[in-house]
This record gives sequence, structure tokens and C-alpha cells, in this order.
Amino acid sequence: MSHDRPRPPQALAVALGGYAATRVLGLAVLALAAAMTGKDGLHRLKGRWDSVWYTRIAEHGYGYEVTLPNGSVHSDLAFFPLFPFLARALPFDAATAGLLVSWTASLAAAWGIYAVGAHIAGRPAGVALAVLWGVYPTAFVQSMAYTETLFTALAAWSVLAVLRERWILAGALCVCAGLTRPTAAALIAAIGITALVTAVRDRRLPVRMVAGVLLAPLGWLAYIVYVGVRQDSGTAYFDVQAAWGNSIDGGIALARFIWGLPPLAALGLCAALGLLGWLVVLCVRQQQPLPLLVYTIAVVVISLIGAAYFGSRPRLMMPAFGLLLPAATALVRLRIRNRVLVLAGLALASAGYGAFTLLGSGPP
Repeated sequence: MSHDRPRPPQALAVALGGYAATRVLGLAVLALAAAMTGKDGLHRLKGRWDSVWYTRIAEHGYGYEVTLPNGSVHSDLAFFPLFPFLARALPFDAATAGLLVSWTASLAAAWGIYAVGAHIAGRPAGVALAVLWGVYPTAFVQSMAYTETLFTALAAWSVLAVLRERWILAGALCVCAGLTRPTAAALIAAIGITALVTAVRDRRLPVRMVAGVLLAPLGWLAYIVYVGVRQDSGTAYFDVQAAWGNSIDGGIALARFIWGLPPLAALGLCAALGLLGWLVVLCVRQQQPLPLLVYTIAVVVISLIGAAYFGSRPRLMMPAFGLLLPAATALVRLRIRNRVLVLAGLALASAGYGAFTLLGSGPP
């Protein structure tokens, strides 16, 4: 068997090792930059931006609010419970536990992403896909006490379960994803649409499929209901998100942001959005399986039609690992040496950007 067609255990080891190497490089560059600037790199990983809110929830539960000078109220009810619950279950301080949950979940995510890629396009493409996810521009968040790694792990394994027609497992994983991030709506849609198309195509409705579809939204719905009961309002969760500026506006906020930029910057951003659209088209032309395609497109759409701060949108799209599959399949056409050089260059660029962002002031 050639080196381009590794055996399954060998391919998985390469995928996880390659992914881990990208994260170690990111941490090394961050440590070096922190030492040069006199800042605390570790604190930036576990005690900045949303990490602070998750740590507080893990320590004290829900109920904390901050009133901003403009009168808007930021409530910790905007953050879903599974990540802080897992952090609280570990025998460490909440900030350190959050890092451990995120790092462990990142390996589970890389494994799931590899498995999806291998299932669709072969093991070499699966390896490339896992490593590419580790060099995503905002991949530094994968090393923070954030929910992206946990959510992506659950989503990847859920998509794989659908691909293997293990509907109940897919639904159960989606329940957990729905307790992790609101973006689980994309995964719920992927499971539901795939089940509908499958049922129409096969002209049958297996009990396991129905059970999986009915299970899928329960985690997401449970938290929405919890916030509604706690706040005594059926729209409480959406009101909380709106106070954070995270309401769905159909892309109006994004358009206004672009309109307010200098012409050259606006042109560059439009070009980036054009590239994003091109990647989506490539995914469609690649004929990716329906659950992955629906999930990927839904994550991208959700990230673009919300009113969230623009700088957070690349991070919000990071769980859409299907966007990277066309690049992964292109990479495997290169010789292994060239493949490694490309990935190493991307990893270094991602690490440098991560260190710059973490030690700077802008939100991820």
C-alpha cells in the first residue's frame, strides 16, 4: 500500500498529529509574542472575551448581567450550558477546566472532520481536511476556552452518523450540539432535510429516522424554553440575544458595515465575501452529500444574516468545515512534500494572526 493510501489507523494518527501540530505551533508563536510584548498569553487563552462569561457560569451558574452605558443589558443567558457544565465537572479551577474541555474537544472535532472527509473523498482527503481546519484563519479560538471545538466535534460526528444512516445517534449528538451553540439550528436543518429527501426518495419512513429527526431539536429547544421560563417570557432568549446585538436582520448590519468602510476596504471585504460564495459553489459542484452541504451552507447563512459584530463572523463560520473539502481534495493531488509545505505555511500564517489578535484588542 502506497504512502498516499495509508491504512485507517495510520491515516487517523497522521490527521490528529497534523492537527495537533498546528495548535502547538499556534501556542508556541503566542508564547513567543507574549514574551516579547510582556503580556500573559495563557491568560488570553482562558480569560478573555466570551471565555470570561463561560468561566463565570461554570463557577456560579446563571444570573449575571452587565448594564452598558447605552442602557443595553448583557446577560449570561445568551450562553448555552453544555460547555460550562462540562468545565464545572472537572476537578480544576473553571478557567483551566474550560481550556481542557476545549482542547479535548478540538481533538474530537479533528477526528470527526477526518472521518467525514475520509467517508466522502478518501483517507488522504480526510487527513488534509482535518489539518486545514487547524489552520483556519481564526483557528486560535480552537485553543481558547470557547465552544467552537465542542460544537464542531458534535456536528461532525452527527453529520457522519447521518451519512451512515445512524439516525438516532445523529439526533442524540444534535441534542448535545443544541445545548452548546445556537448554530445547532444548521445541524437540525441538515438532519431534517436529509431525512425528508431520503424518505421521499425511498418511499418509506423508518422509525429510527423519525426518532432521530424528532430528537435533533430537543437540546436547542430545551434551552430556549428554560430561558423563557426563567424570564417569564416566551421570547426571552431572543430578547437576550438582541440585547447583545445578535438578532437576525437578514444581513442589514453586514451591508451597513460594508457601506461605512473606506472604498478600498469595502472592495476588499466584498472580494472576501465573493470568495466565500465561490467556496460554497465549489461545495455544490463537488456534489458533497446532502447533510454536509445543508449544514455547511446553513452555518454560513446564519453567520451572515445576524447583526453580530463583523469581526466575529469568521469565527462563527469556523464550524462549517465542509467549506474546506474542495481545498482538501485539491491538496491530495500534490506530492506529499509539497502538501506539507503548503500546510506548514498556512499554519504559520494562522499562528501569527492568532497571536496578533489575542495580544491585541479586537474580539475574535
